[in-house]
Amino acid sequence: MNFRIDSNHRKNGLIELDRPPITETAVLVRLALPADSAQEVEESLAEMRRLAWTAGANVVETFVQRRTKPCPATLIGLGKASHVAEVCRETDADLAIFDSDLTPAQGAKLQDILGVKVVDRTQLILDIFAQRARTNEGKHQVELAQLQYTLPRLRGRGIEMMQQTGGIGTRGPGEQKLEVDRRVIRRRIDRLRVELDNIRRSRRIQRKRRGESAAATVALVGYTNAGKSSLLNALTGADAFVENKLFATLDPCSRRCTLPSGREIVITDTVGFIRKLPHDLVAAFRATLEEINEANVILLVADAAHPAVDEHINVVNDVLSEILDEPKPTLKILNKTDIAEPGSVLRLCNGRDRSIAVSARTGAGLEPLLNLLERELAPNWSRVRLRIPQSAAGVVAQIYEGGRVLNRRYEDQEIVLDAEIGPDLQGKMAAYIAPGK
Repeated sequence: MNFRIDSNHRKNGLIELDRPPITETAVLVRLALPADSAQEVEESLAEMRRLAWTAGANVVETFVQRRTKPCPATLIGLGKASHVAEVCRETDADLAIFDSDLTPAQGAKLQDILGVKVVDRTQLILDIFAQRARTNEGKHQVELAQLQYTLPRLRGRGIEMMQQTGGIGTRGPGEQKLEVDRRVIRRRIDRLRVELDNIRRSRRIQRKRRGESAAATVALVGYTNAGKSSLLNALTGADAFVENKLFATLDPCSRRCTLPSGREIVITDTVGFIRKLPHDLVAAFRATLEEINEANVILLVADAAHPAVDEHINVVNDVLSEILDEPKPTLKILNKTDIAEPGSVLRLCNGRDRSIAVSARTGAGLEPLLNLLERELAPNWSRVRLRIPQSAAGVVAQIYEGGRVLNRRYEDQEIVLDAEIGPDLQGKMAAYIAPGK
């Protein structure tokens, strides 16, 4: 079965905003197994089209082949591969994208048959990450994942990789040519791991400093393009980068937010998830994802207007189960309700505990969300009376920064504060807490 892609991407939930420059013409190939329903196949293809769109490819033809099991040599059958090759010639396609992960042997064989560059799902996602990486940390993480992906695929691809001319599947930080020597690549992998370990240590120091301020931390997680960065901006007044593309955010962004009571918390935006997220990518972004493990509360943000929102939530939960050291309190935030069907939003909220509907764009639901966060974090806070020597001005500053001061007065040489503080600050201020208060 094959069909041309309708240029109106809206029918698949895609909106033609800020389309990147088209650099390559591609065909998209999907193997459908007996366990794959027609809806699952179409949703996965729609996502692959969006990935290709984000990478800068124009998909001109889509092929779906149903088989009882993959072909060991070429994933799809040889007959179908020959047909795809013919269409590639007719359409002047530069690229064949497979909605599966290919073994090194399958990739090499398909490239010989099709006569065009062959990219699998993981390679496409890595390519998008390579385009989106902005900071040194992000570039290091992407390069590490790319090298780990490339290492077992060197045989038969040496000439191609030595003569890279750019394009999807060949980009990396700086778009440099890769030396196809296993020892060189392994040394580079070791060096990147050391540098990322240093970044991880630096992050721990930053988190420790945030912990010393006793401000509770909240992590935004969710499927890619669910609107996490927009929600961060709406809640904190930040100016985090927002774009209608997949994986617009690769580096965590932390901003302070004031709750209705006046308490301050820190909210961190994180990289978006996607179905079949490459394991090498999860491992490479471990330093970034550690922010989620340190959070007091997780806000799982979902696009309520997306037809596959239920599956997206399940994918995020699966990834969280991989990266979390222990379960965390989680609130489900159904975003983009301004463009979602009201009945769908009601179903999503009624079917899930601890869920709330919001629109980061219009501001609807943000006040109830902050109130919900207040209640969620309240059990961690206690009301205390502190007697602090007037000479210890730094201690008073810590209380104001990390807690909520309810009353302040002076008695003799002491500053007396009635305040609400969290458990970390309680431990640090134990010497100043008045007994029985």
